Amino acid sequence: MAQPGENRPVLLKTEMEGVTLLSRGKVRDIYDLGDTLLIVATDRISAFDHILPTGIPRKGEVLTQISRFWFDFLGDTVEHHVITTDPALFPEALQPHLGQLTGRSMLVKKAEVLPVECIVRGYLAGSGWKEYQREGTVCGIALPAGLQNSSQLPEPIFTPSTKADTGHDINIPFSDMVELVGRDNADQARAISLEIYRRGAEHAASRGIIIADTKFEIGLLDGRLILVDEVLTPDSSRFWPRDKYQPGRNQPSFDKQYVRDYLESINWSKEPPVPELPDEIVAGTTGKYLEAFRSLTGRPDPAA
Repeated sequence: MAQPGENRPVLLKTEMEGVTLLSRGKVRDIYDLGDTLLIVATDRISAFDHILPTGIPRKGEVLTQISRFWFDFLGDTVEHHVITTDPALFPEALQPHLGQLTGRSMLVKKAEVLPVECIVRGYLAGSGWKEYQREGTVCGIALPAGLQNSSQLPEPIFTPSTKADTGHDINIPFSDMVELVGRDNADQARAISLEIYRRGAEHAASRGIIIADTKFEIGLLDGRLILVDEVLTPDSSRFWPRDKYQPGRNQPSFDKQYVRDYLESINWSKEPPVPELPDEIVAGTTGKYLEAFRSLTGRPDPAA
């Protein structure tokens, strides 16, 4: 299925006969290989809790290759789940399907994923800004008076949320996370998340990108906490160009805010039917994802 943008075919759904499909998320198809999992990032895009009918060319490739970059970059900071992203090293059962997998898939260790999103915020934006305007807090954490939309926080804060199969995740206080996963796991997950954010934000800043906030998935493997899923991508993070940053307003971004802004502009009700995206929005979104990849990794192209 081909759609406009970068003249690349769009993969909205994987099909692999003889391989057990475990789940389809908003973006990723996950396959159970017995002792391991295969995670495939498709070109699906979601907004306002709906998967759009229009795919974004190269999106899955960009997400996978940015995550691969960060897993390598952070390897001395935190253990992670990636075994390999090289299709030649995938199990034999996957070899007939490499056309769907090359560049957009990871063979990973199985882990028991904690039932919370580990969110770190370094700037005041989104739901955090809305809460601050009402209460002077973000997820119950008191912040100084006088902050503006998009202000940098005095220090990054850890604000976990529940995971919702449908609808919005719900922000919870850290004490609720302790009840869900235990004190030791909660303390460790918070420390890991803050350190990953610190290192990632420092690198991104050197490449001209502000990471305003991000979310991580943490899992348990043989009693150890490890980093799983994706990491510091335009889907899991709010990326802003440093040279255009100006507190007091919403910021231009490298993430799917571009798509959200279009959907707001056409006054979509945020209920089905979900509208198609026009060619120029598709191409522009692909361009933003590729720009984020090039800026963060220093590589000219995910396929290079």
